[in-house]
Amino acid sequence: MMLFLLFLALSAFFIFLLLNAKKNGKNNLPPGPIGLPFIGNLHQFDSLTPHLYFWKLSQKYGKIFSLKFGSSTMIVVSSAKLAREVLKTQDLVFCSRPSLLGQQKLSYNGHDIAFSPYNDYWREMRKICVLQLFSLKKVQSFRPIREDEVSRMIKKISQQAASFQVTNLSNIMISLTSTIICTVAFGVRFDEEAHERKRFDYLLAEAQAMMASFFVSDFVPSLSWIDKLTGLTGRLERNFKDLDEFYEELIEQHHNPNKPKSMEEDIVDLLLQLKKHKSAPIDLTLEDIKGILMNVLVAGSDTMTELVKNPKVMKKVQEEIRKSIGNKSIVNEDDIQKISYFKAVLKETFRIHPPDPLLLPRESMEKSTLEGYEIPPTTIIYINSWSIARDPEIWKNPEEFIPERFLNNDINLKREDYELILFGAGRRGCPGITLGIAAIELALSNLLYAFDRELPCGLKKKGH
Repeated sequence: MMLFLLFLALSAFFIFLLLNAKKNGKNNLPPGPIGLPFIGNLHQFDSLTPHLYFWKLSQKYGKIFSLKFGSSTMIVVSSAKLAREVLKTQDLVFCSRPSLLGQQKLSYNGHDIAFSPYNDYWREMRKICVLQLFSLKKVQSFRPIREDEVSRMIKKISQQAASFQVTNLSNIMISLTSTIICTVAFGVRFDEEAHERKRFDYLLAEAQAMMASFFVSDFVPSLSWIDKLTGLTGRLERNFKDLDEFYEELIEQHHNPNKPKSMEEDIVDLLLQLKKHKSAPIDLTLEDIKGILMNVLVAGSDTMTELVKNPKVMKKVQEEIRKSIGNKSIVNEDDIQKISYFKAVLKETFRIHPPDPLLLPRESMEKSTLEGYEIPPTTIIYINSWSIARDPEIWKNPEEFIPERFLNNDINLKREDYELILFGAGRRGCPGITLGIAAIELALSNLLYAFDRELPCGLKKKGH
């Protein structure tokens, strides 16, 4: 009896493989690893470092390959040429988003600009963000906030150095980023040791984790019990509830006629004004406002590690900044335009440590082709920006930290250069990129100008 059942199971498996091969031949999908019945390649997926998992597969199957996650077809692209095809040439075909549980839950079912499907609603929300919230004029109006927070950061590090304390730059940069976000978006500045600050930092970290979490039920709904068993479902529900309460408190504070001046003209205030006066192209709801706040909150820096590991590079960029700035007490945003090697260092840092190793997934809206392969509608498309940034066909010695490679080319962090894709591109490119780059440039240039750094005990510099 056992042999008969085993024979049936093996027969079913080989029939599945045969049908799958015929289906792939008929649809002419890109090559990829063979999966199992029902779940496809789910059992092979590395959810902790997906960009590395995809990179390893690209070494075997090429710069474009396919996977099956349950009933969903997934295409992974790992070349600048194909990234341009997806993000520019066929942008309109590939500009929607898949409906993934964590992202949909925290964005109030796509009531935002990052995770909303491509439709009229998304287009109008995008206009609000580009023209109202993150216009060049608006970003410039936040300059005093950025410069004040960076000045506070430098003062804090100086005090720690004077008392021979070790400074954790990762924590300092995370704190700076979240403080700027809070002030710009919410008009509040949480004290670093206060309960509200710790609450905010926890909510932010948890939301980022939930956005990136892998839910089995996204691809095999009948296996949703696995997400419950692992605790992911409950964790997501708690994070949504806590975030919703946080947003409600912020909105209530902004409705208060006695609100502080800092809450005037921040992002919450602008959105509430648009809702009140019905001056937006669509009637904004509180869910729309909360969805946009989620985008601002979760939009995320690890920029110092490579410099400290490369003392010659760090010395060179410090000499450039100090020579250019002179005896000024602090670097301002006008000064940054004069320091070209510093900008090259920043680009090289982002190349080796991209903010998003995988761009947010896209979804095909209609049947299309890539490299001669057929891409069905509702296919999930991943761009492996980490792999592209280390492609030896584009970058000489890609594993080495060489800022000089950016001195003789015009790759711009804010433009759509597909050899270095940091913040998306095309219709779904990040509208807040100017604000993010301005804050990072200001913080890093001041750290290099004001301080010399050494690695903690136990870590070695390059060449040692």
